[in-house]
Amino acid sequence: MTQVKKGFPQGFLWGGATAANQVEGAYDVDGKGLTTADLVKFVPKEERTGVMSLDVNKAQMEAALKDVEGNYPKRRGVDFYHHYKEDIALFAEMGFKAYRMSIAWARIFPNGDDAEPNEAGLAFYDDVFDELAKYGIEPIVTMSHYEMPIALTLNYGGWANRKLIDFFDNYARTIFKRYKGKVKYWMGFNEINVIALSPYTGGGILSDTENADKLAYQAAHHQFVASALAKKALLEIDPEAKMGCMLGRMTTYPETCNPEDVLKAQFLDHFNLFYVDVLAKGIYPEYLDAYFAENNITIEKTDEDLALIKAYTVDYISFSYYMSLVASSKGGKEMTVGNLMSGIKNPYLESSDWGWQIDPVGLRITLNHFYDRYNLPLLISENGLGAHDVVEADGSINDDYRIDYMRKHIEQMELAIQDGVDLFGYTMWGPIDIISASTSEMSKRYGFIYVDQDDYGNGTLKRSKKKSFDWYKKVIATNGKDR
Repeated sequence: MTQVKKGFPQGFLWGGATAANQVEGAYDVDGKGLTTADLVKFVPKEERTGVMSLDVNKAQMEAALKDVEGNYPKRRGVDFYHHYKEDIALFAEMGFKAYRMSIAWARIFPNGDDAEPNEAGLAFYDDVFDELAKYGIEPIVTMSHYEMPIALTLNYGGWANRKLIDFFDNYARTIFKRYKGKVKYWMGFNEINVIALSPYTGGGILSDTENADKLAYQAAHHQFVASALAKKALLEIDPEAKMGCMLGRMTTYPETCNPEDVLKAQFLDHFNLFYVDVLAKGIYPEYLDAYFAENNITIEKTDEDLALIKAYTVDYISFSYYMSLVASSKGGKEMTVGNLMSGIKNPYLESSDWGWQIDPVGLRITLNHFYDRYNLPLLISENGLGAHDVVEADGSINDDYRIDYMRKHIEQMELAIQDGVDLFGYTMWGPIDIISASTSEMSKRYGFIYVDQDDYGNGTLKRSKKKSFDWYKKVIATNGKDR
């Protein structure tokens, strides 16, 4: 008789996650080149035309390259570049077992196609990894998280150009060799599916490029090949290390049991999951070929590409989970917003300050769905609550809403493990307040650690603990039992 798994496994990787472009700052320090993220200008809420302020067109890019005084929040981050020792010490105080972070490609190769790497950039991450090792914190490293050297957009048109495969392979081999033995867990592209929703964010393709939406699928193919080559290189250089992929999960329910609604939800699920189907199964699914044919999308791919993708699949699957969506075959429904997608309002769920529908049970559904579909170890690499935090007169920040959000999601994680899911880690987003990916705001706060900075860069950058800090410390210390 099979014994039911109870509780979180020994060695479970509790921690937090950030991205270089949202946390590091120091955008022009020690030889770093400009990135696509450095050109995203802050747009006040009242001036936004949608939920995103991530996309950049040619005119905006040209203006941003000349603008040294404008409000480009991802250029400053929260200055982790100069505060990393302090921040990692705070992570260690919470008891972190893992820290998911990213390397800024332009710190290593400022233009992306440079003949030699930038030693100062390599040394910075050496220092970060050594500091993590001092506290026994396992780094989980994303190689490209919503940024790439802007020169690759200027000179090559971004990932729509096949030449980027070789540039990325050179970058991958450089960092694998440099950090061999220091990094056990790698992943290629953050939320790789975002390339179809925001070609600039995911692939460095300017938003006003002709047929940008169709080019995004060609760019995604190039990233699939680059991911396979990265796995190949990792096997050659550091065979003990693991290569994963990362998806922005958009769990979607049909509005009703009307078969037309179910079909709509299934279509959106395919649209979301095909990236992992390719990276984990090593083949393009038939439903994707059908979609391409119906929408007159032609992808140039060689037999060698397909052989590489088949031969070098990922070792584990990671994903972000913040909310669920609802699909209907009929229009005229009340909508809700999300980071990159909108859906019909779910009457059974509450919403965050930013309109994201809060659905802890959906996380258990997602974990079971992924494990049933792929049968690979899973990592929740992002999950958290963006909210307006208030600093009280005594300096305290009572973020009980964040504790409640995370407690409910952790409960569902434990139930999924009991269901039989192989879940090996949880790196919540993000342990310290950073610049928002979607809106470039500072006021949209996720952290257990408050950073004194506003949307316009004003503040002391002083770090202080929120109520959730000690709560998460207790969760980790008891391996999820006391929450």
